Amino acid sequence: MTPLPPQPISPLDGRYYPVVHTVGEHLSEAGLNRARITVEVEWLVFLTDHAMFTTSPLSVDDKAALRAVVTDFGQAQIAELAEIEATTRHDVKAVEYFVRRRLSDLGLDAIAELTHFACTSEDINNLSYALTIKDAVEQVWLPACKAVVARLTEVATELRAVPMLSHTHGQPATPTTLGKELAVVVYRLERVLAQIEGGEYLGKFSGATGTFSAHLAADPEADWPALSREFVEGLGLTWNPLTTQIESHDWQAELYDRIRHANRILHNLATDVWTYISMGYFTQIPVAGATGSSTMPHKINPIRFENAEANLEISSALFSTLSETLVTSRLQRDLTDSTTQRNVGVAVGHSLLALDNLRRGLGEIAVNEQRLAEDLDGNWEVLGEAIQTVIRAEVTAGQSDIEDPYAMLKELTRGKRIGQQDLVAFVNGLDISDGAKARLTNLTPATYTGLADELVDHLEV
Repeated sequence: MTPLPPQPISPLDGRYYPVVHTVGEHLSEAGLNRARITVEVEWLVFLTDHAMFTTSPLSVDDKAALRAVVTDFGQAQIAELAEIEATTRHDVKAVEYFVRRRLSDLGLDAIAELTHFACTSEDINNLSYALTIKDAVEQVWLPACKAVVARLTEVATELRAVPMLSHTHGQPATPTTLGKELAVVVYRLERVLAQIEGGEYLGKFSGATGTFSAHLAADPEADWPALSREFVEGLGLTWNPLTTQIESHDWQAELYDRIRHANRILHNLATDVWTYISMGYFTQIPVAGATGSSTMPHKINPIRFENAEANLEISSALFSTLSETLVTSRLQRDLTDSTTQRNVGVAVGHSLLALDNLRRGLGEIAVNEQRLAEDLDGNWEVLGEAIQTVIRAEVTAGQSDIEDPYAMLKELTRGKRIGQQDLVAFVNGLDISDGAKARLTNLTPATYTGLADELVDHLEV
């Protein structure tokens, strides 16, 4: 058998690449290395701006040229870094040598020894991961999730008054509206998204074991914690003053647990919409040229929601592993976080793929109001709740002497199918006021939706 040419192992880099490739701009080896170069360059600028060790601030042109090393980072530079690392066998050291080459090219050899000054690899790595993860979440994942929320909000608003039989425990229950049920999902997601947006991205910059030992040896007079804080916050991150060699990754665990929470809410949406499709509450809009089944030509399979379901499960499992693994490090440092963090992009990618399928899937379904109406009209027994509750109110108000109205309605309705005429006759025979009888006999399953319509107003449209 002829061997295949090199192929991607992950479907994210193969079949689904067009959907998720934006994650790679940040959460890839190249994206990480670009961020590492950013940190190294900005540390050089920072040290010279503060005239450390009798240096002078770089000129505007020199700063621009140094920062262009980051903005011009492309395939040639990726290849050069890989070549350097093949010799160093150390990724961060390769970045240091890469930056030193650029300094030489720019005639800035005088500050070459400030490259990676007093840094352990993790000083560079933790800031680089914080920057890339922050950008991936804020620029890629959050907009995609918000697009799903926006679509859900539109549909919830549009269907806010469309009555639907509820199915608590899978059994006919007090009616609701289709829009209100979707609004519940929106409300849940908005809370989690607000938590994600309000989360911190922490960074440390304090040397080999978080003690500023080398810094202090080089300049005992400098306020190194203050300089570290200024540098980290200047990158748009939150400074962590107390760490071992590594930043403790607690913020990552918090972030991943929140994204996983959002994933599980979206998973609940996917399975519910799939179920509503199977019940006929939603119909699927045929896509020209698409095939639902290789043998059954009539089928339109709910593949968008099934794909989303599976990818959300994979993403959530990875995020769970990430958050559990990253908060533990033996003594002052072990390397388990290095391998683990390289999979953050995979977890985000699977979630992004699910979001794309959900957004598109929500645009490929239509409500079947006739089927909804049929189910409501076939389950008049759900009004038993209303009847027994009204009787209780009547008894309390001294308008009735009925005993144990719940048991009375249980006897009438439990496990039985009764129609409108049965309920009207039953209500007219009750010892309750005429006003109460009128309210109950005018009630139908389709109108017994309480404040479901109005509750949709709680969404921020």
